[in-house]
Amino acid sequence: MWFLRRMLRIPLTAKKTNERVLNKANKRRSLVRTIRKHQATFLGHVMRREKLEHLVTTGELEGKRSRGRQREKITDGLATWLGPGRVIETLTTVKDRDLWRDMIANAYKQGT
Repeated sequence: MWFLRRMLRIPLTAKKTNERVLNKANKRRSLVRTIRKHQATFLGHVMRREKLEHLVTTGELEGKRSRGRQREKITDGLATWLGPGRVIETLTTVKDRDLWRDMIANAYKQGT
């Protein structure tokens, strides 16, 4: 946030909230979007390799599940980011790297 304050010449001692500074600069917070983008690129990397990580992310391992609340899978987070019902389409799209990159870039631009 300090870089926006510096660009807008707002001193750090001025009693302005971060939201007001963001509104003045016409910006939005983008940390969550950046994290989702990195998760999606990592998922594409893992899915193309088709090794143990691929089995773990798709949930094809045998054995019992642990007790308690289940952890959120990478594919679940990707489903909420890209939209419901697009996970199967997404997992088939991973093989084509250029199409995968375009899909992630479009989702990042839309801010979902």
